[in-house]
Amino acid sequence: MSAVGIGNNNTVIVIGKIIEQCVFDHEVYGEGFYTFKVSADRLSENCDELPITISERLIDKELIVSGKAVRISGQLRSYNNFTDKKNKLVLTVFAREIELFDKVPEGNPNSIELNGFICKEPVYRVTPFGREIADVLVAVNRAYKKSDYIPCIAWGRNARYVNKLNVGDNIKLWGRIQSRVYQKKTEDGVEKKTAYEVSVSRIEYIAKEETDQDA
Repeated sequence: MSAVGIGNNNTVIVIGKIIEQCVFDHEVYGEGFYTFKVSADRLSENCDELPITISERLIDKELIVSGKAVRISGQLRSYNNFTDKKNKLVLTVFAREIELFDKVPEGNPNSIELNGFICKEPVYRVTPFGREIADVLVAVNRAYKKSDYIPCIAWGRNARYVNKLNVGDNIKLWGRIQSRVYQKKTEDGVEKKTAYEVSVSRIEYIAKEETDQDA
């Protein structure tokens, strides 16, 4: 498979402040992985609070402290979490490089570029306020025959464009990782939860001929 298929098909850069201490998450072949959260500003006054997963080999976890500025590059990964007999898709930014600063550096605080395949029929809708939205699930190839399944949301003309595409189509998209807080009713009442998705700012359809030429 081409380099686009594996190496450069999933790139993320997050710039912001650490808002959650680093805690141990899991271990793979003797290598420990830790998680924490970063707050990345939007162009508006809001921000996105994003989960980060990092190997103990990249940095001393004691340096990951709340309030510290950080620049992280890596990939947006997904995995299935089986709890209470339910399967939940969990997203995290998997860090490949990390830099710490005293103040937040300049640059786009939150950017992502994906090259993948539509794996579920896009869902197009219009809000009561007339805003067009389309939800699409994109499968992005990873090494060792694995894939990451990334929920994406498109707006306006991008939503109309996505609605014309089909399952199996190869697309390339640009945007940012968005955190969205919502409320879910449970047996114990209402629980506040956070969902993560890619908010699409630009999208392109990749013809099969282009994919074959890259192979």
